[in-house]
Amino acid sequence: MNILVVEDEVKVLTFIKKGLEEQLHNVSVAYDGRVGCKMALENEYDLIILDVVLPLVNGIEVCKEVRRFKPDIPILMLSALDTLSDKVQGLEEGADDYLTKPFHFEELLARIKAITRRRDMALPGTVLQVADLVMDCHRKVVKRNDSLILLSAKEFSLLEVLMANRDRVLSRVFIAERVWGISFDRGTNLIDVYINYLRAKIDKGFDKQLIHTVVGMGYVIKD
Repeated sequence: MNILVVEDEVKVLTFIKKGLEEQLHNVSVAYDGRVGCKMALENEYDLIILDVVLPLVNGIEVCKEVRRFKPDIPILMLSALDTLSDKVQGLEEGADDYLTKPFHFEELLARIKAITRRRDMALPGTVLQVADLVMDCHRKVVKRNDSLILLSAKEFSLLEVLMANRDRVLSRVFIAERVWGISFDRGTNLIDVYINYLRAKIDKGFDKQLIHTVVGMGYVIKD
């Protein structure tokens, strides 16, 4: 893969670059957000690894700008900020995953594999439907009763997993592995937060609720 790493800590950048090149990936680097954003927009990459705290332009702003013009490129955000609100902000602004520093290289590889696996799940022409809720996985469009619903990248991924497994109760562990990667911190309530985000956009204002909680087991979407 062609991978762009935007990171201002030289030791961290060298560690990531060396490890990825040993895995036979092509790695480009940037040391500040302004250059990183320019490179991301002007070149083609299969993945962007993006630190949050960067000189000139922070990673959140870079992520937002890249998402405006390249909505489908996978973005893995790195940060020493590990609170739930920090993670939610990164994911809400378009990151596909959020990895807290310090981390083992094996965990980074696992996250990369999870992101690319989720990206490849949606084949051209795939359309999912539950009642009057319709998802075009390739065009990244969601509608209910023909009204467009705007979702963040992570909300879309979560809804995609739910709809691809309609009528099946999904545990938090299953959702965490499919949406956030196999090393996701299952001790947080991030999944519940995102389920509530989806409910506010998918079910609010409709007589028929599609997303249901199964106490002690997880969540299910059904007609």
